[in-house]
This record gives sequence, structure tokens and C-alpha cells, in this order.
Amino acid sequence: MPQAQSEMQIKIDETLDAKGLNCPLPVLKTKVVLNKMRPGQVLHVEATDPHAVIDFEAYCARTEHELIKIVKSKDLFEFYIRRAEHPKKI
Repeated sequence: MPQAQSEMQIKIDETLDAKGLNCPLPVLKTKVVLNKMRPGQVLHVEATDPHAVIDFEAYCARTEHELIKIVKSKDLFEFYIRRAEHPKKI
């Protein structure tokens, strides 16, 4: 019998460790990785920069990548981003 998947499970295709990096490096490194991924694939980014939430929200809004989920725990921020079919260049 197949195992039921919950709504909260996200299939991750790539992971980026941006911990310890400050603005704008987490977003710049994310952009490089997303450009190498196929449309619809999901990137999981871990960052510690407190400004990362604002930066990733703005970046995804401008490029049309989908910010699926943000998880905050203590000093760690996790971002789940689905690559757009035709991302806008910024």
C-alpha cells in the first residue's frame, strides 16, 4: 500500500547552504543555483541573515519564482522556492 503524503511534505531537488552569509549573498547564490535548475524543481535554502526573509520575498516577487514556504527556527531561516517556468531577469 502506498504511503500517504501530507500536504506539508515538499520534494526538494537541490539544497543551498547560505548560513553565515549576509545580504545580498544568499539571494545571489540562490539565483545562480535556480538558473541551473529545471522549471518546477524546488530549491531548499538555509540562511541566517535576519534580512533574508524580506530579500527572498522581494526576489521571488520580481522573478516569478514561487516562494512555497518559509520556516523560521531560532536563528535559522529555511526557504522553499519552486523555479519558475520562465523567470523574469533582474
